[in-house]
Parts: sequence; C-alpha cells; structure tokens
Amino acid sequence: MPHGQLSDLYRNYIDCLNRQDWMNLGQFVDDKVHYNDRWVGLVGYREMLEGDFRAIPDLHFNIELLLSDPPCVASRLHFDCTPTGILFGLPVNGKRIQFDENVFYEFANGRIARVWSIIDKAAIADQI
Repeated sequence: MPHGQLSDLYRNYIDCLNRQDWMNLGQFVDDKVHYNDRWVGLVGYREMLEGDFRAIPDLHFNIELLLSDPPCVASRLHFDCTPTGILFGLPVNGKRIQFDENVFYEFANGRIARVWSIIDKAAIADQI
C-alpha cells in the first residue's frame, strides 16, 4: 500500500475512534489484532477503547505526528482531556490533563494487525 494511501487509511481509523463508530471498527482493525505483543482480538480491542471513552468522556485523538513506511505507521497522538477517576493507575479524578501517546501500527491486508503503544504517564503524574 502506498505511503499516502496508508496515511489516509490511518486518518480514517482515527476519525472512526473519535466518532466512537464501533460498528465500523472492523474495517480498520483485524479480527486477530495484537496490542503490545498480546493477542486481544477485535472484540478485546473494541472493549479497551470503549473503556477509555468511559474513563475519559471528552476523549479525542489528535494526530500530532504521522509517519508511514508501509506496512507500518508511527504516530504521536496528543490528548487534552478530563478523565473522571483513576487513569493508568493515577488519581486524575476530574482534573484536566494533557499527555501524549507514541504508537506504532503494523497493517496486514489493509487492517491494523499489531499495535505497540507507549503513553507518557510521567506527564500525567506531573499534572496531578
């Protein structure tokens, strides 16, 4: 898949997340997806994302940096949000915070097959 096409596919995936369009998540994520080297499958991946939106009602994925080298995408996502309680083991409890996630994706057959994610928890801890 060409660079531009993979980048567009990724942007459409992020739009799907921001709309919480769970019925169409399977267009972007493989049924056998792995997250941080652990098999979660599409159902588990969706449940993880739904849990994120429950914990952070104003969650919005903002792409700050996007690099594409098919079949992989690297992205830096920025979040400016207000989690309701404990987030990543930290007592945020309704405080507005900002943090970033560095995430790498491997695509297979036009869908996300593997995800490796690192969230800047230190930035969150510094704000609470």
